[in-house]
Amino acid sequence: MLILLWGITEESPLAAVHSELTSLGIPSVFLDQRDILDTEIELSVGNILDLPVQGQIRTWYQKIDLSEITAAYLRPYDSRRLPQIAQAGVNSPAWQHAIAVDDTLMSWSEMTPAFVINRPSAMAANGSKPYQLEQIRSLGFKVPETLVTTDPEAVRSFWKLHGDIIYKSISGIRSKVSRVGIEHLERLDNVSWCPTQFQQYIPGRDYRVHVVGTEIFASEVISQADDYRYAAENDESTEIRACHLPEEVEQQCRVLAKAINLPLCGIDLRRTPGGDWYCFEVNPSPGFTYYQQFTGQPISTAIANLLAGKNRI
Repeated sequence: MLILLWGITEESPLAAVHSELTSLGIPSVFLDQRDILDTEIELSVGNILDLPVQGQIRTWYQKIDLSEITAAYLRPYDSRRLPQIAQAGVNSPAWQHAIAVDDTLMSWSEMTPAFVINRPSAMAANGSKPYQLEQIRSLGFKVPETLVTTDPEAVRSFWKLHGDIIYKSISGIRSKVSRVGIEHLERLDNVSWCPTQFQQYIPGRDYRVHVVGTEIFASEVISQADDYRYAAENDESTEIRACHLPEEVEQQCRVLAKAINLPLCGIDLRRTPGGDWYCFEVNPSPGFTYYQQFTGQPISTAIANLLAGKNRI
């Protein structure tokens, strides 16, 4: 057994899982993305019935035989955003090398028989929020009515229909969720320059659910902010505490995670005052340590165990 971790060594979720693997005595290797200019990869694809993909990663301090990897936890950033790559500039040898390393490792993670958290193909739906929302709806969760448009008049009609709406990004790039107010009227025509996603506002209490294989870790979020992650910007507070969900909601979360092939994910739910459960998004690379530090839930331990072969669906 050998676990591969790929990303930035100090990045909180990776560091937490690395620490747990070490504590549990599970062998692991860390590929620090910041060493990308010193990283070389060989990859070959052979007999799919024998060993479909083989290869080796070499850095200045280690060699990793990819055929020995039994599981991988991947949290890489776009290597082109690393300081040494960005400073080298587009089309520089460093830039091209970074793209080649990223693409090769992504290809390996898609083809390898090793257990991967999470494969790129499964994470791809996060790049289109409307598409992911349709996945969620088709698997039984209620979702807010949604409008994606470049038409300001369509926004005004949607707003009038629902009375209270929010806006957020369509893509997987993190964005702040905000309610539309009268202060936005003078800027509403700007949507003609960029497709924007609007949704009916769903009142209620937020819940973040981390699915780790068969395990469920639910957190209740108490905040008056439209987006509790940014509550401090408006001098608002956020309290996060561990909780239990109704059994049927827990099971819905497991079914959703399994159906979209994400053994680890963060699911954003809201319970309305009437008791309905809505699902807004599924994060395929959740920053779970933010919730773990408030709740004390052993999420990093569960991920380490999942990588070691326990509690897999």
